[in-house]
Amino acid sequence: MCGRYVMARAIGDLVADSGAMEPDEEFALPPNWNVAPTADVAVVLERAGETDTRREIHVARWGLVPPWAKDVSMGARAFNARSETVVEKPTFRSAIKARRCAVPADGYYEWLKPDAGAPKTTKKRPFYIHPHNGSPIYFAGLYEWWKDASVPEGDPHRWLLSCTILTGPSPDAAVVESASVQGMTEAGRATLEQLGQLHDRFPLPMNPETMDAWLKPEKLSSAEAAQALVERVLDQGYSTASEWTLDEVDPAVGNVRNNGPELIEPMQSLL
Repeated sequence: MCGRYVMARAIGDLVADSGAMEPDEEFALPPNWNVAPTADVAVVLERAGETDTRREIHVARWGLVPPWAKDVSMGARAFNARSETVVEKPTFRSAIKARRCAVPADGYYEWLKPDAGAPKTTKKRPFYIHPHNGSPIYFAGLYEWWKDASVPEGDPHRWLLSCTILTGPSPDAAVVESASVQGMTEAGRATLEQLGQLHDRFPLPMNPETMDAWLKPEKLSSAEAAQALVERVLDQGYSTASEWTLDEVDPAVGNVRNNGPELIEPMQSLL
């Protein structure tokens, strides 16, 4: 699951890192250390032109609003898409074939539930998960355009761009064992074990090669082709996630009104 994340770097830095073109129009997203669903976020996508393909950065609402939705409130329930069902769910099955994007993040938050049998007063513990080398994460995502019929033609607010982030099963013992056979470092395997202990879901990251394949603006011919691409992201995602660091952080992150770099400062952890 991904319900909160951090995106504090400048759009210009994302342009340089992602290989996107400079935006035609200037826009800025303020640093956000507590991004929550329905917030405006950056997305990277590709569009096919007459002679080439353009990689672009846009601002989208986090929470997918399909074209047939009656209003934007539906997006509040569609900020994540499960890899196991994304090709079947009416909300996502059209976008997965033709409107794929990447959602950049510095890292994301996840909450560790108390152990079974712990006192009822025991609270969940938040962790900040991020690449140990400081590079951005590019989560596999989908996007859609939704038309607000109540807004006049020609008004720029008539069309809403929205997005969702794909999630998959967190690494289990079988994944860690496979990583060992494939020669992953002990530190990488330990990180995968920690992710598996933290939550049963995690947002799917992409390395540059997988991101190139995911962003291709071609329309996939079938649900099977779409699922094969999802499986490619999932299989590679564990390797990418093995290079992450998990830091326990202050519970203040649980309140979306709290927003600042102090939220990602690590605390002493016993995970």
